Amino acid sequence: MEGFFIFTDLPGLARSLERHYRLRVSTLDPYKLRSEFPILHQEINGNPLVYLDNAATSQKPLAVLNSSRDYYEKINSNIHRGVHRLSQAATAAHESARQTIASHLNANRPEEIIFTSGTTDSVNLVASSLGRSNRFKAGDEIIISGLEHHSNTVPWQMLCERLGITLKVIPVLDNGTLDLEAYDSLITERTKLVSVNHVSNAFGTVNNVTHICSQARKIGALTFIDGAQSIPHLNVDLESIDCDFYAFSGHKVYGPTGIGILFGKHELLCELPPWRGGGEMIKEVTFEKTTYNDPPFKFEAGTPNIEGGIALATALDFVNNLVISEITDHESLLIKRAAEILGELEGITIYGPDDRAGALSFNFEGIHHYDLGTLLDQMGFALRTGHHCCQPLMSRFGITGTLRASFAAYNTLEEVESLGEALKKALMMLR
Repeated sequence: MEGFFIFTDLPGLARSLERHYRLRVSTLDPYKLRSEFPILHQEINGNPLVYLDNAATSQKPLAVLNSSRDYYEKINSNIHRGVHRLSQAATAAHESARQTIASHLNANRPEEIIFTSGTTDSVNLVASSLGRSNRFKAGDEIIISGLEHHSNTVPWQMLCERLGITLKVIPVLDNGTLDLEAYDSLITERTKLVSVNHVSNAFGTVNNVTHICSQARKIGALTFIDGAQSIPHLNVDLESIDCDFYAFSGHKVYGPTGIGILFGKHELLCELPPWRGGGEMIKEVTFEKTTYNDPPFKFEAGTPNIEGGIALATALDFVNNLVISEITDHESLLIKRAAEILGELEGITIYGPDDRAGALSFNFEGIHHYDLGTLLDQMGFALRTGHHCCQPLMSRFGITGTLRASFAAYNTLEEVESLGEALKKALMMLR
């Protein structure tokens, strides 16, 4: 395949798809948007790059790149406590970023926003702090789901092993959704925590987290929502979800790597003990006793990723300027069209429900996903192969992994159409 397959009536195609799927076509212009992403304007093996690995990490717009550069060129300094001008400027920018993120999530107050290194770090923070609190005892229960990323499985397993807690799993139905009737029956008076993802990174399944949290609240269980895959694609309203904890990673939502967010309800953050000791998380230290700081600083020991937090807030401003509902509509159209095109190919299995967000996961009979992904790379297509850190989910469906195409606001219908053609060519080589 040499370059893109050119379609001359993309607006007409979009309108046709709108009628077919009864979707609202977004006013977002991905072709104009692509000028903001320098990395997209390159060739791979002589072919234009088609980047469809956004569930692993999204690309960064100029606004975010410039934000990182501006920090280091203009106000680079350690934050808090500094009396000099640069420290005060860096502190103001960092705390302004916290406010921006709180507003984006509709959190009650910026003190509920903790900067972490990512979703994995956030899960481990909560698991460790809860394990040191008086909220768990042997015989209690934690519920997760069969759709979880390893990062929302292993920390809870470690906590269960340490304290003698029982881990329960919400089963996954054949269509890739959670069995919520089974979930309702899994909850008992011993259930102390329910932790699930908002959107599956492997299948794109959108979970009914509002129902899951509501059911948990009835028996007084805490709730943790892994929002790593929802934050780039959906409007996340914490007041509506009413979870106790919510986490996401900056690099999934056009921000830098190494920065993430943990939201926690303020009263819980005040109650829980810190999980790391060091600077900033203290009020007073003597050799006899340490008095801890108030949230969020109690959970932010040491020098934080200052530039990362500021750049993440810039990324969320970027998303808000595009309007998240427009991104949702645009990506929904891409995924529906991709499912239609791929569904016509012989021997394909597409995993997950029809109503997906962000990702489309599939296999072809008799062909290893790695082989297919390698051939697509030769044609300039960046897709993810493997188990996507969801080995229990793969085992549930009797597979070792899938080929996953995942989308962002800058992806186009032309790229979707060209993926279909590239797959046809690759399949001819492998069969």
